[in-house]
Amino acid sequence: MLVILLDDQVIPSAAVCASCLMANQSGEPRFRDGKLGCAQQLESTTNLSQYQCQMGFRLVNIDSSPTA
Repeated sequence: MLVILLDDQVIPSAAVCASCLMANQSGEPRFRDGKLGCAQQLESTTNLSQYQCQMGFRLVNIDSSPTA
């Protein structure tokens, strides 16, 4: 699940991506061949996959977190 990180909030990606021209027809971020097509992956100091979308938001894939 992708979420958007703001200074003091974590919001679901659908709250922003639904209005993005690069989103799919369901208003979700576009994945192509298992990669996020509308953002670039950032280097991360955590185990979470982080991306910078073309609209300037930072997305984090919380499904990539390690399980306990």
